[in-house]
Amino acid sequence: MANIREIKTRMNSIEDTLKITNAMYLISSSKLKKARKQLDATTPYFEMLQASLLDIMAHTPDLQHIFLNKRKKEHPKKGYLVMTADRGLAGAYNHNITKMAEENINEDDKLFVIGYMGRNYFGRRNVAQMDEDFFYTTQDPTIYRARRIAEKMIEEYVSGELDEVYIIYTKMITSITSEPKMIRVLPLNPDQYEFAGKGKRSHMTEFQPSVKAVLDRLAPNYIKGLVYGAMVESFSSELNARMMAMEGASKSAREMIRSLGLMYNRARQAAITQEITEVCAGAKSLKKE
Repeated sequence: MANIREIKTRMNSIEDTLKITNAMYLISSSKLKKARKQLDATTPYFEMLQASLLDIMAHTPDLQHIFLNKRKKEHPKKGYLVMTADRGLAGAYNHNITKMAEENINEDDKLFVIGYMGRNYFGRRNVAQMDEDFFYTTQDPTIYRARRIAEKMIEEYVSGELDEVYIIYTKMITSITSEPKMIRVLPLNPDQYEFAGKGKRSHMTEFQPSVKAVLDRLAPNYIKGLVYGAMVESFSSELNARMMAMEGASKSAREMIRSLGLMYNRARQAAITQEITEVCAGAKSLKKE
């Protein structure tokens, strides 16, 4: 009988876990739809900014500007904005990001880490200088938060503290697959513009009051858009990874409950048979007496 109680207790425990994994799956699914909707709503604005920047580069290829020209240094100081999650239970999501970051950063580089998991990971390893005052959550990304992050990196780039700035984040490839990606934010790199071939650029463009003044205003806004887009993509990928992890956990829990159910029924049948045998044996003993 003790064995039956143990099996039943374990089944109840797994059923409670199944309720939690199902709830986490539904919550992640709801948040994912909201995050993708946010990104789709802001994408046209940043596509237009990107097209304007491409116009400037196409019409003024020899333009000298701090946001365009790569500094010629033997060992440039690089800054990396690494986007991780605030918590686990998302499969290999955090591992893939931290692995890519470690493969690219050096001791002299500077880290700006979003998400508790990343700050905890790099804080224990001392692989690079980490900005200790840089505390941002990955939950529910907003334009305001992206603006604050972008302004911090632009400030350090313009002041000369950093020569190059990169973003390491997770990009959603399809609705079920995602992969870590690294893009250069500063100086601007037109080769990685995703929307470069979508729009038809004008061949008669005037920039008022000057090309430099327009670029001074456009470039920071575009960088803020890059940061925001990466934040939403990372958050969406995290939610997607958590959905898949919870779906797998729920499937395993159901299989365990099914297997334990068979064990429970067999143990119960064995216990009933044992009780019947004991009753019959006792009855025969009484008859003999």
